[in-house]
Amino acid sequence: MAADDPDDASFVSGKAAAALLGVKRETLYAYASRGLLRSEPGGPARQRRYSREDVERLKARSEARSGHGPVAAGALRWGEPVLESALTAIDPAGPRYRGHASAELAATTTFEAVAELLWSGALPSSPPDWSTRTSPGLRLASLTALLPGSAPPLTTLALAVPALAAADADRFDHAHDRELARAQMLIVRMATLAGAGLDPGNVRRAQAEPDVAGALLASLGASPSPRSRRLMHRALILSADHELNASTFAVRVAASAGADLHACVSAGLAALSGPRHGGIADRIDALVREVARPERARDVVAARTRRGEELPGFGHPLYPAGDPRGAQLLAAAVQHAPRNPRLRLVCALVEAMHAAQRDPPTLDIGLAAIGAALGLPPATNVAIFAVGRAAGWIAHILEQRAAGFLLRPRARYVGP
Repeated sequence: MAADDPDDASFVSGKAAAALLGVKRETLYAYASRGLLRSEPGGPARQRRYSREDVERLKARSEARSGHGPVAAGALRWGEPVLESALTAIDPAGPRYRGHASAELAATTTFEAVAELLWSGALPSSPPDWSTRTSPGLRLASLTALLPGSAPPLTTLALAVPALAAADADRFDHAHDRELARAQMLIVRMATLAGAGLDPGNVRRAQAEPDVAGALLASLGASPSPRSRRLMHRALILSADHELNASTFAVRVAASAGADLHACVSAGLAALSGPRHGGIADRIDALVREVARPERARDVVAARTRRGEELPGFGHPLYPAGDPRGAQLLAAAVQHAPRNPRLRLVCALVEAMHAAQRDPPTLDIGLAAIGAALGLPPATNVAIFAVGRAAGWIAHILEQRAAGFLLRPRARYVGP
């Protein structure tokens, strides 16, 4: 390439950038001034050149907005980003919440502090105290009367959150301070009520707990010892947000339409109930029961592989080298309860997958390991995810409201 050629692998000339985007040179300057397009001096006559990556991103965004076939079809399938967000960045070492590594936060602070970091952008200097918000917010007997016997936590929460909304006459008051108080209250109540379908007595014990981790442990029938409480904080923090997954996108759509906080969280719970999202927890439980004994893990993996069947909880498109959240939770679970029989089955599965050179474990396997180490009943691991992710859902609600626009993607018409 000639020395005075402004194009290289990373940058293109202004002329080339304008041609790729189909805009005038003046528009390039406007994009650069708004921070949408990086530029630097380069080429003859003091011309500027532009980031090839930024140009291609803007081109893809423009084509998706106009309904361009291949781009529009792929944008919502792990494709081109469709929203700007200041909340969570996906990093090979795990998500970063507002610039803070989630792995470090999980090891050093509390879930309440991380929730407030996501909501405000600032990490509190001391752990927040939400203990004054432990009232269940509705009549427990009325809730349990509507639940089928031994209702799992996700079913309970899907019923409880709208009931809490109905009891909140001011739920459409979106004043920031009131909404933050409402958010704290809602998460505490979700943690307190999660186990109502399993044993209402656990809910009463959960009300006495000073933090979300302890309330969720007690509600699910586990002992909120200091060690268990620390482990639950870790799991909640690593579940708190993960950019635009299915349930979070559903939450943002509801928020963009002006729905109240409870309704938006209900949208997230509805998406979470699907077998390809929160339902993975039940499929992992079934897989663990199929293994039955640690020495059978390799045979189960081999049989599934031979039949071309996937193993739930393994392999994540955003982490080709492995989901660091899953690895961190697995290690923490083993340290907490190395001899737990159910945990040994989970670990045997992970080892069998590694030996077969199959995909590494995701957050879902990590949560299964945490549930086993804490002695939680089967089918309750998803409660950890739901309560933890509620912090992220609420952050996305607040961010979408501040953005002020209705989410309305384009469809690519393929009919007659």
